[in-house]
Amino acid sequence: MNPKMVDFQSIMRNYSRFLLIIFNFFFVLTGVIVISVGISTKAYFNEFDDLLNDKYFYISDVFIVVGVIIFFISFFGCCGAAKENACLTTTFSTLLIVIFILEALVGIGAVVLRHKTENILEQALKKSMTEYGQNTTKEITATWDAIQQQLKCCGVDSSGDWKNVSIPNRIVDSNLPLSCCNIAPGTVNPFTCNANSTDVHANGCLQVFGDYIRDNTSSIEIAALTLAVIQLLGIILSCYLAKQIRSDYETV
Repeated sequence: MNPKMVDFQSIMRNYSRFLLIIFNFFFVLTGVIVISVGISTKAYFNEFDDLLNDKYFYISDVFIVVGVIIFFISFFGCCGAAKENACLTTTFSTLLIVIFILEALVGIGAVVLRHKTENILEQALKKSMTEYGQNTTKEITATWDAIQQQLKCCGVDSSGDWKNVSIPNRIVDSNLPLSCCNIAPGTVNPFTCNANSTDVHANGCLQVFGDYIRDNTSSIEIAALTLAVIQLLGIILSCYLAKQIRSDYETV
């Protein structure tokens, strides 16, 4: 064999080993990012869990699990590269491929779910609106109030949607839930919120709440697909290093 070719392969193997070790350091950081994105998104969704489809929570849960698995996988990568162990390096490559597939599936699932958000939310909002103010569905009432107060919206498409809803103890049909209006701090006098109020929220919750959910779903989508692409580098490096280690054993 040509000595120059042997030297070149030796240099490439050494570089790939060090690059793989460095990659594992960043791989651990991606695990932290994955877990952080999963937990933060789950926290954002959890506040409105009574109105959200379980699929939104499944995606964030899978993302958290993937982040935890990344920590364990990085052990095989570091040990395989440091000890030049073909078995550990191959195991690392295989596990990386599995994580790559999982992250790609999570990213694709987030894309699909993001495009279906409006239809999912419209059905959930219209159905839950009829349960507002009932003694048996206090969680629904609290969730609706939280959405309307925090996101500054009212009704599904507009405040007019509440006219067709039978709310217990409502004296005038035109009155809206108080969460539909901005109540000034320190208000102590009786306060009435209706469509004619100057501080009523003008936007419907379908669009505003939908944008909120889509933005948080997009964070998982972007993180999953971006990290999946980055991990391709680790797959290439680990496969190359394992191949070089095996070829060395064969020549010996």
